[in-house]
Amino acid sequence: MIETPPADYVAAPPPAPTLAVDTSGDAQRRADLRRMKLIATGMLCLAAAVYLVCRWLEQRDGANVGAWVGYVRAASEAGMVGALADWFAVTALFRHPLGIPIPHTALIRKKKDQIGDQLGDFIRDNFLTPDVLEEKVVALELPKRVSTWLADPANAPRIADESARVVALWAEILADEDIEKLILAGMRWAAEPEWAPPSGRMLEQLISEQRLAPLIQLACDRVHDWAQGSQELIDRVIDKDAPTWAPRFLNLLVGERIHRELVEFTYKVKIDPEHEMRKAVDDFLMQLAVDLQNDPETIARFESLKSELIGRDEVSGAASTAWIAGKAIIVEALEDKNSSLRNAMSGAVVQMAGRVRDDAVLQEKLSGWTIRGARHVAEHYPDEIISVVTETIRRWDAEDASKKIELQVGRDLQFIRINGTVVGSLAGLVIYTISVLLFGG
Repeated sequence: MIETPPADYVAAPPPAPTLAVDTSGDAQRRADLRRMKLIATGMLCLAAAVYLVCRWLEQRDGANVGAWVGYVRAASEAGMVGALADWFAVTALFRHPLGIPIPHTALIRKKKDQIGDQLGDFIRDNFLTPDVLEEKVVALELPKRVSTWLADPANAPRIADESARVVALWAEILADEDIEKLILAGMRWAAEPEWAPPSGRMLEQLISEQRLAPLIQLACDRVHDWAQGSQELIDRVIDKDAPTWAPRFLNLLVGERIHRELVEFTYKVKIDPEHEMRKAVDDFLMQLAVDLQNDPETIARFESLKSELIGRDEVSGAASTAWIAGKAIIVEALEDKNSSLRNAMSGAVVQMAGRVRDDAVLQEKLSGWTIRGARHVAEHYPDEIISVVTETIRRWDAEDASKKIELQVGRDLQFIRINGTVVGSLAGLVIYTISVLLFGG
């Protein structure tokens, strides 16, 4: 039995995402960080050892101790203090020194979100301003550079590969069901207005421009070809429909006469553009074009036929089948590196890029569009872009983020500890020397 959670139950938030680790790069960084920590700590220990030796010598010899001991002790003491101070400062960035929760330590863990917000503000105020983006876009000359690269025939195979990959990815992303629904919705949308008047105007235009003449000629050729081979069909029809008392030879004579007349008639129609049959066809088509635009009965019948055709399951099924089959053909053709489709795609890209490369006016126009687009993005969507940085940092686990950042910059920060030891020693030596000169040993 499934227990129902109490009314005041609140689901635990999902765990913060763990930062991805580059095992090869991070392993080297970790080794470098460990080595630099040993060097910095070794210098601290050396300064402490020198200081203790100097103090032992002062304790042992008293007033007879060598003058140099005081200088060395002051330098080692100041170096030890500088090393400890810088160790504390570097460690406090990432964790509590010695595990003690001292205020204002483990800063990156505590201030992770504020650091992300400040980083986002810095990027927005210094990199995503319209003027800065426009300056960068102008300096990049993107249309010229991109078109020059795309127009190089040596890059055609890569263009074909990338284009094929993009098309295949979209074919994979687009669900067949969604595309089928889109096709059906498009068909229904296209079927809403009346088709008859526009079809009539189109037919009238085709007739007036003699665009249908080749189709009519082709139909005449096919009818004549059919007539030449129709002897057997004519004989079979006459045998079936002729009176039973008619003799066989009479049927053959009638069939041959019909076949001869039919072949002769279709031949005349075929070779004579001014034949009455052709004129009758032209008159019929012209009248149909007029009726489709003006006759309510013809318009109604045409629209009824359209609605019946669009609404048939066979039509919707054919649309779905056409999409699936077409997608399969496209994907298969794109996978073939020697297919004409891939070659045509890459060829079209190279040709278009060559035109852009050689047309300074077109380059200037494209550059203007790019600048306008960059300014529009900078003016209206800087917060959305910066949110990629800030929201990502907010989702990081604080401990993981601290370790990751330390791994990236910790090696360089160890030089602060080393410098602190060296500079502290020199400062202590200078201060001790000045005090000796002023007040005596």
